[in-house]
Amino acid sequence: MSVAPTVPLHRAEAPVPGPPRLVELPNGTPVWLVTRYDDVHQVLTDPRFGRSPVHEPDTSPVVDSPSLLDSREAIGQQDGDAHLRLRRAVGRAFSPRSVEHMRPWVAAVVDGLLDNLVEKGPPADLVTDYALPLPCTVIHRLLAVDDVPIEQLLHWAEHAFAGAVATPEEGDRARSELTAFAAALITERRGAPGDDVVSSVVRAAESEGGIPEAALVNLIATMIAGGHDTTMTMLSNSLLYLLTEQPAAWGRLTGDEQAAAVLTERLLHLIPLNDHDERLGRLLAATADVRIGGVTIRSGDLVAADRVAANRDPAAFPGNPHDDLFTPLPKPSLVFGAGRHYCLGTWLARAELQLALQRLAGRLPDLRLTLTVDDIVWRRGAVSRSPLHLPAAW
Repeated sequence: MSVAPTVPLHRAEAPVPGPPRLVELPNGTPVWLVTRYDDVHQVLTDPRFGRSPVHEPDTSPVVDSPSLLDSREAIGQQDGDAHLRLRRAVGRAFSPRSVEHMRPWVAAVVDGLLDNLVEKGPPADLVTDYALPLPCTVIHRLLAVDDVPIEQLLHWAEHAFAGAVATPEEGDRARSELTAFAAALITERRGAPGDDVVSSVVRAAESEGGIPEAALVNLIATMIAGGHDTTMTMLSNSLLYLLTEQPAAWGRLTGDEQAAAVLTERLLHLIPLNDHDERLGRLLAATADVRIGGVTIRSGDLVAADRVAANRDPAAFPGNPHDDLFTPLPKPSLVFGAGRHYCLGTWLARAELQLALQRLAGRLPDLRLTLTVDDIVWRRGAVSRSPLHLPAAW
């Protein structure tokens, strides 16, 4: 664990959006940094920008990260037919329609955690008693890996994705353990498929054809350990924001489902998933000369699309983003990307966040934190940070 800067992520500064400009990675590699909303959206949706050229076998790695997410086999690093095959194999399991069918049992998981919270009584820790076990329990059920202790999932998540808490040796060991487990799980579900997402993805991959085993193993490993990180981070940071700065919004959450849905979108847009120093980690490469924001980016140039800066672009999102959390966004947020690399887990993350916030506010309308923002100790995760603990009473 490490103590990060005390500024919460919803107050963290982002670069002022402007024309594309050249910056350097720590190893000196030049990269075009794109920060304006329209420019970032163009980069993310233009097929002339790809991820796989960044990882060509005859090129030196430009980002020194052993993370599963940055592996050549990861779905986020694929382009073209290889990417489409992987997306088709997993996409149906996390489609809006599929997630809508999941909502009742996700709500049941939330209610069970709330029952335990209320029965235990204050004081409580909203991280260890709520934000952390919620997505882990959902992943347990979704993937049917109940025999894996939650502690093991957390260990893999904190170490297999090159988080700040992992030493190189710990990271290598965690990735080896996780990929071995995922490979064995795939073999098991091929022989005895069940009514779970792993079985569904394995069946779809076999039907799709042409998916390398290493890519399938990486996909399942990422789902096993990475499925909880985004929800835990967003829920913890959202609770910190609402309970310290937005008491009126907390009160309005209790009975209005539509308001809760709009608020969820606003929170996802307002609270970045990435710290600034992580935003140069997911690079694309131009495969042709492209004109972006008045600048010509040449074929072969590397590009970093800063979605946090784009989401703060006043040309796209005028006004103070903290003023009205119940007005729909004027443009789609880029928090989960755009185009062909739009995050597959976004609909499940939205559902978990909305249900967790709305049902907690309805059950404990007088909830309050018993520490100040300055006292927060921060957990550094795979791509972001969130409070390590949120002691609370009601």
